[in-house]
Amino acid sequence: MTIVDTPRLRFYVEEMAGGAPVLFISGTGGDLRVKPSVMDGPLPSHRHVIAYDQRGLGQTEKPEGPYTMADYGDDAAALLTTMGHDQVGIVGVSFGGMVAQHLAIRHPDRINKLVLCCTSPGGDMPSYPFHELPHGLTPLERMVRLISVSDTRRDQAWQDANPDAVEQLIAYTEKSAIADHATPIFQQGARFQLEARKNHDTNQQLPDLDVPTLICAGRYDGIAPPENQEKLQQLIKGSSINWYEGGHLFLFQDKTAWQDIIEFLGS
Repeated sequence: MTIVDTPRLRFYVEEMAGGAPVLFISGTGGDLRVKPSVMDGPLPSHRHVIAYDQRGLGQTEKPEGPYTMADYGDDAAALLTTMGHDQVGIVGVSFGGMVAQHLAIRHPDRINKLVLCCTSPGGDMPSYPFHELPHGLTPLERMVRLISVSDTRRDQAWQDANPDAVEQLIAYTEKSAIADHATPIFQQGARFQLEARKNHDTNQQLPDLDVPTLICAGRYDGIAPPENQEKLQQLIKGSSINWYEGGHLFLFQDKTAWQDIIEFLGS
């Protein structure tokens, strides 16, 4: 755990060595204090994982906005430069997959392998519009609203038939809540992220991308739906797509996902 000062921002970073370097880019509202994080999974046993809180989030600096997707891509490049990494593998999840696209477009020489998980190209193929949710929702209120979106199998009939599973989701959400996420500065940073996210659109640039790319997707994801994954594959030449038994959180639901990602990064 460390603080890294770049010419752009001061970032909170966690590292765990285990092989070739991989930058992990997290999703909407990502905060490394929320557990389990990528550092609790299998990736650090195989790669030198670098994970960080993005601008406006977690324990990273929270400058005044607005923020842009270009800002997020350039932040990642600046972090790699400051930490002395010329070229790395990238794993971007959800919003982090959007950031990874902008990093790859703006700084293609920094990436040797690209993994895009549960994400979208934006434009006319956007992910779920989080920016349209009411401002100031508690984590529990947000989870309840999204339970049937994050995994489309969890409709109201499923919820009625599986009250114990719903209670487990509620308990996890309450346990993992971070108190200072309710403070004005954190809510402002989260809002700036969502405003940048709503303008994400890489449809015109992705066909020029020339980096080995694996797209990973949950079959029941309503946040980054299957048709968005198919569009990504169409746009990125030579890319492949793997489908998993899960929704937006398939990385937790299907144990084969990380195995495939690790194998791809090492191939």
